[in-house]
Amino acid sequence: MQINTLIRYLTSFIIFYFNICLFISINTYFCVMKKIAVFASGDGTNAENICNYFINNKSVGVVLLATNKKDSFVVKRIKKFNIPVFCFSREELNNTCLVQKKLSRYSVDLIVLSGFLLKIPKGITSLFPNKIINIHPSLLPKFGGKGMYGKNVHKSVVDAKEKQSGITIHYVNNNYDEGNIIFQEKFSLAKNETSESLSKKIKVLEMRCFPVIIEKVIDSL
Repeated sequence: MQINTLIRYLTSFIIFYFNICLFISINTYFCVMKKIAVFASGDGTNAENICNYFINNKSVGVVLLATNKKDSFVVKRIKKFNIPVFCFSREELNNTCLVQKKLSRYSVDLIVLSGFLLKIPKGITSLFPNKIINIHPSLLPKFGGKGMYGKNVHKSVVDAKEKQSGITIHYVNNNYDEGNIIFQEKFSLAKNETSESLSKKIKVLEMRCFPVIIEKVIDSL
């Protein structure tokens, strides 16, 4: 009798311990994962790179692609990841709560701007203080502001005969490219630098650095 009783107690304990472990595992997988929404307007090379970086990460994941251009190439690039795509207009971004509701529905922790060309309105920056980050293809505060993106920046840097250029990753506030700087990486320009050659060098830095910094930022939340 004592042996049978002991076996029953041991069996009950094992089942209880297994259920506790299972509960912890499920809770960790579904509740603790931090969620990223990527905002993009262009061809999506950075967005694709970010999705690839986090594809096997159990604690961080891209849960939403938000775009103001439903026909942009980024939408095609993201299809293979089976990530929901949310399209909206400038009007919906600025004058409705549609975007905020979508972000809330997906329990987004961090917004990443990846070639997103519209200004983020106060209605969103106030909901995500220090939780919206952007990458800029120059060493801010130089060559930032409205209209300064892509080729416009590279041409301005070369025309100004700058000795150095690089990338800046920064928080987003209510003004173009004026949020606190998180990270910068720079390099020296060649004597015969062109906007095309500079663009290629900047892209290499973006692809290497942006996902790593995103991970550090979201891990700190």
